Amino acid sequence: MVVITLTTGTIFVMWLGEQITERGVGNGISLLIFAGIVIGLPSAIVQVSERVRAGDASQTLGVIFLVVILVALIALVVYVESARRNIAISYASRRVGSQTFKGQETSLPLKINMGGVIPVIFASSVLAMPQTLFSAFPPDQNDTSTTWAKVYIFFQQFHGGDPYYELVFISLIVLFTFFYITIVFNTDEVADNLRKHGGFIAGIRPGAPTAEYLNGILTRLTTVGALYLAFVAFVPQVLLSGFRVARLPFIGDRVDAFLTATPGLSWIPTGLGYQFFFGGTSLLILVGVAMDTVAQIEAQLVMRNYEGFLGAGSRLRGRRS
Repeated sequence: MVVITLTTGTIFVMWLGEQITERGVGNGISLLIFAGIVIGLPSAIVQVSERVRAGDASQTLGVIFLVVILVALIALVVYVESARRNIAISYASRRVGSQTFKGQETSLPLKINMGGVIPVIFASSVLAMPQTLFSAFPPDQNDTSTTWAKVYIFFQQFHGGDPYYELVFISLIVLFTFFYITIVFNTDEVADNLRKHGGFIAGIRPGAPTAEYLNGILTRLTTVGALYLAFVAFVPQVLLSGFRVARLPFIGDRVDAFLTATPGLSWIPTGLGYQFFFGGTSLLILVGVAMDTVAQIEAQLVMRNYEGFLGAGSRLRGRRS
């Protein structure tokens, strides 16, 4: 019965998402995910407010710090997701039959973060697999000396806040970002299409040289995008779970003692103690969906001769004559 209920609910949600996509504005599934994340925001605000009223000045400072970090992360995500690297493309004049097509100038926009949130989701899914596997086959409670028991104990602590987890998490995000970009953007195919349609980049020969030029630009953009994704995913996790430096070999205990005894840094090993509502993945989804939906609404309004959201006026105007 549970399987039937879950399957039916999934099919209904997929159907509802398709209806929103066809009859509304924006991607239906993305908007449903957006709503599912935002719906928990009021309860989180109430919970934080209650803790502030019941706490002392340090609790208030912690909330202010979280709000500042959240606003800064949102600003960073909006800036990076809006950033483009425009590559100037020129098309030579050509004659097709009796018609002559004049040359024109256009551009090929490349986003800094072309991978979106997919690399972060992939990395989180891969890191969840060992914990699921070891939880299904636990060793005996009195067994602490065998290799399996030691590995099991290690992975019991292998989660957010653990230095080894964070290192693997960041590495996987970078790896999956490069892997995903090579799938969704084929520089050889783009260069070949430009050559077939008479397009070229000034100073670059068509064909293989164009592909190499695009690949160089894409590599630099992907490097920046991968580091950006790792940063956005890492910061909320540290604020929530802390960074257990005591697990580091050789210097871990001394660094942990220093941080614990230093005012203003004592929260690092354990976190701030607040539920950071927007995780890195949620933040990327929320900002990305909101920006995409606003852009589509703006395009629809402009197409129908309405003043768009981003126009000079703050209110939508009626249809122009």
